[in-house]
Amino acid sequence: MTIVTVQTQPIEGQKPGTSGLRKKTNVFMEPHYLENFVQSIFTGIGGVAGKTLVLGGDGRYFNDAAAQVILRMAAAQGCTRVIVGQGALMSTPAASNMIRKRGTDGGIIMSASHNPGGPKEDFGVKFNTANGGPAPEEVTDRIFAATTQITSYQIFEAPDVDLSAPGETRLGEMVVEVVDPVTDYAELMESLFDFDAIAALLRGGFRIRFDAMHAITGPYAKAILEDRLGAPAGSVINATPSPDFGGGHPDPNPIWAKELMDAMFATDAPDFGAASDGDGDRNMIVGRSAYVTPSDSLAVLAANAHLAPGYAGGLKGVARSMPTSGAVDRVAAKRGLDCYETPTGWKFFGNLLDAGRATLCGEESAGTGSDHVREKDGLWAVLLWLNILASNGKSVQQMLDDHWTEFGRNYYSRHDYDGVDKAGAEALMESLRARFAELPGQVFAGKTVASADEFAYDDPVDGSHSAGQGIRIGFEGGARAVFRLSGTGTVGATLRVYLEDVCEDTTRMHRDPQEALADIIAAADAIAGIRERTGRDGPDVRT
Repeated sequence: MTIVTVQTQPIEGQKPGTSGLRKKTNVFMEPHYLENFVQSIFTGIGGVAGKTLVLGGDGRYFNDAAAQVILRMAAAQGCTRVIVGQGALMSTPAASNMIRKRGTDGGIIMSASHNPGGPKEDFGVKFNTANGGPAPEEVTDRIFAATTQITSYQIFEAPDVDLSAPGETRLGEMVVEVVDPVTDYAELMESLFDFDAIAALLRGGFRIRFDAMHAITGPYAKAILEDRLGAPAGSVINATPSPDFGGGHPDPNPIWAKELMDAMFATDAPDFGAASDGDGDRNMIVGRSAYVTPSDSLAVLAANAHLAPGYAGGLKGVARSMPTSGAVDRVAAKRGLDCYETPTGWKFFGNLLDAGRATLCGEESAGTGSDHVREKDGLWAVLLWLNILASNGKSVQQMLDDHWTEFGRNYYSRHDYDGVDKAGAEALMESLRARFAELPGQVFAGKTVASADEFAYDDPVDGSHSAGQGIRIGFEGGARAVFRLSGTGTVGATLRVYLEDVCEDTTRMHRDPQEALADIIAAADAIAGIRERTGRDGPDVRT
């Protein structure tokens, strides 16, 4: 084995987004592309000499080859130890837990989250810091700066490391420690939840179905739900991780998890259904003929988390991303909890969690989590729901009905316009910004605009400022529309429009959200000129 210094030059477009760098897989496979970005991570964190890192990924195409490159680069640059999941597999929340439990200097996660996988689909790499959470902006800014200045990188010339079984080996002077990626995470879950109560619920005939979507959560769900809690074999479906996620789109929403939705709305539906995404950090919850929006899920969990042992002492506070509905705010107001509104991106919750200001956090994009790790956690949310249901004996629909009766219902929907022309999408946003002063008082589709601004965030812990975090249009009566361009896609731009209205009339709690929000949808289109500027008759996805 020899260390080789490879000459290179900066490659455009390597600016990390809210969850690292995501590109098409064939882009990452181009000469120097992956190596340049990994070197820039190492440079941005002050080098890896003498450090211990965690490494794992969601198993998508190129995951195994990329892991070998990262290991050879880390070894060549003096890293002391890399703890890597067996087969280079590890869910994002499990990686966060491993970083925290082992006290490492951080970790590299190979994933493009809920995006499709395959040779022509998406790949991603991100760095999590020593607290287990996504790198904050100050770190990603240093990483990006390094991508613009790189001239060379060092890498071992060596055979691939055998990652097929737990154990230790060496790559040069660096220890490669292969671990079972499930064990430590399962132990953490058992410390938070009443496994005996959940097991009793399942023994009593309560039927569940968990769709792992051919992604990383499959082994975790089978080990916990079937092996430890006793759910019948086959309760976890699509449980084997696949490089192309079975040819599907591992995004847990009613569109892409149609197989689960069809089962849950059938006459012989199970009592409880759930799904998770590519890297295991997102979740979808659905009862028998009862879909739970991510925003409602966060609110229900906040109102009932005390029923689980890990949260029996109450919550320190709650936090949500700005586009997420205000349902959890209403819980916080009634329960006397602090409630924080942050930009989109789990990294913004990290300071609140570390400072003990929040216990539960959530995003409308199907991400929910707590202070047990520093990432959102799909299977954790599923287990908390099951613990609550085991404690109170209610159905999912009963939970929603009781919640809306006590707190009111925030009708909510997100409309995604995928792959739109980036220049056109940016022009739409600029047009809105230019009209902030004139919009209040104007009437669109019968709705009067009360406010118009762009969300900015001042972190209450470290004082850092984040501007340009989404355009908000507020209407009289409490409804709102939010416009954002997403940073998680790889082609064109994704325009996301978030629509919300509040209902406190108990006789009107069960309308179809698209019907309940029809006026807000029409007003948002009229204000922004979505059809004209995107050329689309409607959104690609409604959730």
